[in-house]
Amino acid sequence: MSERLGCVFPGQGSQSVGMLADLAEHYAVVRDTLATAGQVLGMDLAALITAGPAERLNQTEITQPAMLAAGVATWRAWLAAGGRYPQCMAGHSLGEYTALVCSGALEFEEAVALTHERGRFMQEAVPADGGLMAAIMGLDDATLRACCERVAGDEVVAPVNFNAPGQVVIAGHAAAVRRAMEAATAAGAKRTQELAVSVPAHCELMRPAAERLADRLATATVRSPEVTVIRNSDLGTDPDPDAIRRCLTQQLQRPVRWVETIEAMRAAGIDQLLELGPGKVLSGLNRRIDRRFPIQAVVDVDSLNSALEK
Repeated sequence: MSERLGCVFPGQGSQSVGMLADLAEHYAVVRDTLATAGQVLGMDLAALITAGPAERLNQTEITQPAMLAAGVATWRAWLAAGGRYPQCMAGHSLGEYTALVCSGALEFEEAVALTHERGRFMQEAVPADGGLMAAIMGLDDATLRACCERVAGDEVVAPVNFNAPGQVVIAGHAAAVRRAMEAATAAGAKRTQELAVSVPAHCELMRPAAERLADRLATATVRSPEVTVIRNSDLGTDPDPDAIRRCLTQQLQRPVRWVETIEAMRAAGIDQLLELGPGKVLSGLNRRIDRRFPIQAVVDVDSLNSALEK
């Protein structure tokens, strides 16, 4: 494998019933990780992941700790199989908590509890059906930002996930998001699509949730990471625990700057990426960001062995 390795971890939206089944069958550390997360949550998380129902797994306060556990379990399987430590880590939105656990900054059990509460705070910040997120394809960032500003009125709508060139997610009040979708189409967007999420993350509507999360983080044990973690809200790498707490709070109401996060990894000399966790969303984004930046998604035993061979 290349000399300088980076690991990236997916966030909410990559979950699915049956995820990790192959890795769990072959690696006890995967089963143990899911069992520990379930104990923290007071539920059989492994059974929910294995058999559903999907509606329960997709509830924000369950999805977030489930995705955290899935990413950490995949990381632990990678190490158990003889994989080496990377020089750098990052996580997409919620995935940043996974990166902080795997880098040694957060204890796993603490992070499970934190992400469970984070999801609940987010859900309670906006009335049911009051918020919306939508993907906008084929429009440049400046034009999309102008569309949002033009139609917002006295409501909130803004670009919040800069996932890849020409692939941006907007969030805010449901009516304002739909107006922005229409404006984006008129401005030349190739496609717009509402996302099946109940929480308009990373926008100003998350301020109440961020304030509650800040209080919770103040009591959490946070250490300096042993591996550099690039934060996707400000691209910072400050290892100070208070800086980490502050950025985790800000992250809830600030955009995910994923394109710049990947560019920062490249600039830091990383020349090979691993995506650790369910799905291959980040691998797909990486092909749009920089096709010359090789990435391997580890989702099962075969892909894990392939990554080890490389």
